[in-house]
Amino acid sequence: MQTGNIGVTTENIFPVIKKFLYSDHEIFLREMVSNAVDATQKLKTYAQKGDFKGELGDLTVRVSLDEKNGTLTISDRGIGMTAEEIDKYINQIAFSGVTDFLDKYKDSANAIIGHFGLGFYSSFMVSKKVEIVTKSYKDGAKAVKWSCDGSPSYTIEEVEKADRGSDIILYIDDDCKEFLEKQKIESLLNKYSKFMAVPVAFGKKQEWKDGKMVDTDDDNIINSVEPLWTKAPSSLKDEDYTSFYRTLYPMQDEPLFWIHLNVDYPFNLTGILYFPRIKQNIELQRNKIQLYCNQVFVTDQVEGIVPEFLTLLHGVIDSPDIPLNVSRSYLQSDANVKKISTYITKKVADRLAAIFKDDRKGYEEKWDDLKIFINYGMLSDETFYDRAKEFALFKDVDEKYFTFDEYKTLIKDNQTDKDQQLVYLYATDKEEQYTYIEAAKAKGYSVLLFDGQLDVPSVSMYEQKFEKARFTRVDGDIIDRLIVKDDAKKAELTDDEKDNLSETFRSQMPAIDKTNFNVQVEALGETAQPVIITQSEYMRRMKEMSRFQPGMSFYGEMPDSYNLVLNADHPLIKNVLSDATANTAEALKPILSELKGLNARLQVLNQEQSKKKYDELTQEEKDDKSNTQKAIDEQKAKKNQIIADNAKGNSIVHQLIDLALLQNGMLKGAALDKFLKRSVELIK
Repeated sequence: MQTGNIGVTTENIFPVIKKFLYSDHEIFLREMVSNAVDATQKLKTYAQKGDFKGELGDLTVRVSLDEKNGTLTISDRGIGMTAEEIDKYINQIAFSGVTDFLDKYKDSANAIIGHFGLGFYSSFMVSKKVEIVTKSYKDGAKAVKWSCDGSPSYTIEEVEKADRGSDIILYIDDDCKEFLEKQKIESLLNKYSKFMAVPVAFGKKQEWKDGKMVDTDDDNIINSVEPLWTKAPSSLKDEDYTSFYRTLYPMQDEPLFWIHLNVDYPFNLTGILYFPRIKQNIELQRNKIQLYCNQVFVTDQVEGIVPEFLTLLHGVIDSPDIPLNVSRSYLQSDANVKKISTYITKKVADRLAAIFKDDRKGYEEKWDDLKIFINYGMLSDETFYDRAKEFALFKDVDEKYFTFDEYKTLIKDNQTDKDQQLVYLYATDKEEQYTYIEAAKAKGYSVLLFDGQLDVPSVSMYEQKFEKARFTRVDGDIIDRLIVKDDAKKAELTDDEKDNLSETFRSQMPAIDKTNFNVQVEALGETAQPVIITQSEYMRRMKEMSRFQPGMSFYGEMPDSYNLVLNADHPLIKNVLSDATANTAEALKPILSELKGLNARLQVLNQEQSKKKYDELTQEEKDDKSNTQKAIDEQKAKKNQIIADNAKGNSIVHQLIDLALLQNGMLKGAALDKFLKRSVELIK
């Protein structure tokens, strides 16, 4: 028996391995199975080269549990090791046999997974003792057993072993007993080893018999699904791709389409990327791309390789050229990664452009599902925008599709305002904004439909990219102010009449939580609605953006601000004003007279005091102005109260307000019930 110390510079190497070397303890199983596959692939390469002339036989890698003895064993019939090789490759940490092998067989090596000598030592993250029972494929080789209990000391002794290959026996630690559970090991093998190039067996297939599941004689092969990305695209049919997608994502809808990646210069990369059907929440769709290294699962955190917007895609990427740390779990910053990211972006853009060119009708049919990828890409990647602007589409409320240039040509004659800005009108909900859409159509305007998750956040981007253009929601203002072509017609009312009319409606507006209303009087023509509610395009856009950009969250806390626009030309509004004037004239007469005098006095005081600096004013002068202003406010309050008392009994005022609220989905609960009862009374 040989004993000795592992060649490390510190006796603390094992605690470091156990705690810090790998981000997740479960990685050990991937490393162990990968090593077994490596050993098997090496033997196949030797056989192809004529350096091994024996029978390959069954090359299945077998994983087995012994719960009674607390062991997990990974067995292969690969090249095995001699005592000298154990000393070289196991006892000298971080010196990997892969390096020697690739130097000799770099042109024909069968997919060697490991690039580091530390993979084997991940076993000590979960084991209190590890044994290697191994026999080299070389003629006359003797079997040896290497044993280590997690300290730097080890033993090597000769043992009996009938066949070539290695058995790695892990004595699972007391705090890692979950790795002795069949279900846990099977799930990890499915996660990490599903597409390995050598069959990996774990137990036997089961069948239902005599009221229970029992083992059959057939091996339970974990990696029975063939990795589709390793095949030539020309040899595959659409059903091959969709079937493989169902294997990867059993609960997902059919994908829109896919892109088969296959490049060997200036880096090696294969894979299949699928465009899934995304319903709403894009955050739920992330981390669905699986990264493989020579058919071994590495991670589904692929932000370093795949551009941000393409993390919404599903599928697999396999590359031996992506630099990984010893755990193969995290990408390092590297020029190759940037090249791969650029390549994938170009490949996706080329595929989309080709589909658009070859089958525009089919492309348009997929657009509602596809646009979230395009929008996300254009928002987050400048170079992608430059490509996508040729195949990105606008859809209008009539379900017609246009490229950016086509739509600009469509609207430029009729939707250019007096400042020569091209105005793009859009709706976010055809039903809720129906009246506003119809008003725009009556003017001959076109209205886009922006009902996707990233449509509205894209608006600011369009305004930056498009020359002399602005976007406004179709209910952002009255129709004549959405696209102003000449000076607006003014309402032919006196200031007192405007105040009276505004206060009549303002005083009767219901209190809605976190909502403010600003009443305006406009001349909109007799055929326009009597009362319209609009919302500032700027404030609404800021509030919507606050949901996507944390730094703008304060906008989300601000109350919603709406304009209640009264159409001074409409007969109903004229009647309301006429009634209010008649019913309040007598009561308002002395108040208006008093206000006239107080306003004149305040004007005189302002003129006199404007000639002095504030600190030159006497206290008497300051008090005089303050008391005058206070008296004005008191008289205005009396005036508003008289108007409000009169408006309170005017059912037409309440009906018009409620109709405007109802049109905007803002009439609910008791207010809605009151409106319905009042409507019945008015009909009688």
